[in-house]
Amino acid sequence: MTESTDKPVVLFVCIHNAGRSQMAAGYLRELSGGAVEVRSGGSEPGDQINPIAVQAMAEEGIDISQAVPQLMTTEQVRASDVVITMGCGDVCPIFPGKRYEDWDLVDPAGKGIEDVRPIRDDIKRRVQALLGELTPR
Repeated sequence: MTESTDKPVVLFVCIHNAGRSQMAAGYLRELSGGAVEVRSGGSEPGDQINPIAVQAMAEEGIDISQAVPQLMTTEQVRASDVVITMGCGDVCPIFPGKRYEDWDLVDPAGKGIEDVRPIRDDIKRRVQALLGELTPR
């Protein structure tokens, strides 16, 4: 837990912050019920959320349509307990003492809903496992 909050802080990072990281953030916000502070960012933020990612999450009852791609900052990484990267390679800053995971996920950019659903479902499984570790019952 960071000093500023009694909740664990998780940062999801992908290149454009328009698909994978937004879906993961949407799931963690929804599934944690506020028990986890959720942030997301990108190394080269896109200009909008991937509409197919929005559609895929809407099928799960999660609305990410109002999310806006954000630039990931060094301060966000420093203030997070867990940093999950999704294909941003060497552009994600690393700080000693942080928990890092790299989730090898297909980029949903340019894909149709049939191809995005399995990516969404993979993200959901990973988020559920992460949540189980962060908030043991």
